[in-house]
Amino acid sequence: MSAETKVLDSWVLAEFATPDALVDATRQMREKGYEGMDTYSPYPLHGGSEALGLPPSRVPFIALGGALTGIVTALAFQTYMNTFDYPINVGGRPTLSLPAWVPITFELAVLLTAFGIFFGLLGLSRLPQPYHPVFESEEFRSASTHGYWLSVPKALTAKADDIMDQLKALGATHVTVVSGEKE
Repeated sequence: MSAETKVLDSWVLAEFATPDALVDATRQMREKGYEGMDTYSPYPLHGGSEALGLPPSRVPFIALGGALTGIVTALAFQTYMNTFDYPINVGGRPTLSLPAWVPITFELAVLLTAFGIFFGLLGLSRLPQPYHPVFESEEFRSASTHGYWLSVPKALTAKADDIMDQLKALGATHVTVVSGEKE
């Protein structure tokens, strides 16, 4: 499948018996050229991200941005307030006293890092996602308890029967087509 291929609002949904079977099937389907797949399981799968071909996480950069923003903001506020706005000579210490500002700087860096990671993960994960057509499948409810599922978007040029046959050949125990059209 090329990147230019348009995807319809339908998915082929396949259940696998074990997490290893799911990861292997995902890897093989990606090698065949399928894109936009997603896996569903009750817990994170070892090797699942690599099998899907996901890029490295951007969360460390979001955390670094939050920390640097907190540090710069804390130092700027304290410099302005203690040096220019309302300087007070306490015990002969200088008005620009960086060692005295370390606790506030650290706390604001931690706070903005936590907020950045929280909201960054929500954005990167496109959450909240209250509805996805695969949620309509009655069998899919097992994904939160004991099921291992793979959804493959059906492209305009692909036939659902071909994708279903490939997934069955890879060891899927249950395969179905789910449409995204709401009535």
